[in-house]
Amino acid sequence: MSGVPPSSPARPPSGGAAPANADDVGAGTAVVPLPYSAKQLQELLGSSWEARLKEMYRGMLLGRVLDTRMLGLQRQGRVAFYGPATGQEATSVGAALAMAEGDWVLPGLREQLIALMRGLDLTLYLHHLFGNDLDTARGRQMPCHPSAREARYVSMSSNIGTQIIHAVGLAYALRYKRETGVSWAFFGDGATSSNDFHSGMNFAGVWKLPVLFVCTNNQWAISIPNEKQTASPTFAEKAQAYGFEGSRVDGTDVVAVYHALREAREALASGKGPRMIECVLYRLTPHSSSDDPSRYQPKGWMDRAKAHDPLGRFEAMLDKLGMLPSAEREAVRAELDAKVRAAIQEAEVMPPPRFESLFEDTLRTPAWPLTEERDSFDKEQGGNFP
Repeated sequence: MSGVPPSSPARPPSGGAAPANADDVGAGTAVVPLPYSAKQLQELLGSSWEARLKEMYRGMLLGRVLDTRMLGLQRQGRVAFYGPATGQEATSVGAALAMAEGDWVLPGLREQLIALMRGLDLTLYLHHLFGNDLDTARGRQMPCHPSAREARYVSMSSNIGTQIIHAVGLAYALRYKRETGVSWAFFGDGATSSNDFHSGMNFAGVWKLPVLFVCTNNQWAISIPNEKQTASPTFAEKAQAYGFEGSRVDGTDVVAVYHALREAREALASGKGPRMIECVLYRLTPHSSSDDPSRYQPKGWMDRAKAHDPLGRFEAMLDKLGMLPSAEREAVRAELDAKVRAAIQEAEVMPPPRFESLFEDTLRTPAWPLTEERDSFDKEQGGNFP
């Protein structure tokens, strides 16, 4: 497999250069900087481009700090599981900033940063990761599978692809209710082999629904490379079979991602039907805390991946532009790290979900079998339920 992200951005502005070929990157090679000048950034991001860049940087850095801390806690046995999104920060941040308030997010497996940027409280997310009594899911969902009503972020499922048809159904509901939001369906390259992918794409195309399909192609479906997943040169071109446009973007370039997704969302909002964007990126960590990629990735793969670290590429561009000197960056990192540490400390001391919570959050008026089970369980526990 080539491991070459597409040119950056999706449609480079005049004079814009594309990143170096990732296949030419060897061990110890410096990160490939994002290729923008100040003039190009102003054209792509508008007059407040400097403020937007700082917002992008804070978002990506929050994701990186959180992953670093939580992977450490998992290795110490303080949380049961953690699925890092290191390497996907540019795609998540670019998407979050391209969304409108009324949009809905149907995540794949690594979009938690979108929820945080759209309003999910960091401490509440940590309660979820620890599965304690303040976890809104009451410990019934895997870590890294939050839901956030305030962010219009639906809980993900580890059953691959199921969120795609849910996103299509949600888009149909938005149209039926005459609401202006867009439904965002995120999924990995592996999910394109699921039945739900084809069903969802087909119905979205037939009904011309406001769904934005975002494929986060990190080039490995756990241990399965792209060429064993599909015979198509790209995943994006699959959209043509369902009657709508698909395109690729460099998923390690937050500016390109933001630009491509913002334009796609504007097209959907104007009634032009669904779109698919394939974000090609690199996974910089194992698939999860239970994975060992050295068993299946070829030699030199991680060197190429590190050369396209989205945070490193962004910082290299900041250096070129003379923005956010190292002292300011370290101050931002220290601030975010302190927030993550404080959230961890608060969440870790909370007790696990109460026994009686097993019978809560089911039906507004519980059915009699559930009530009988609760009373029986309460009796076994000594009659201490409120």
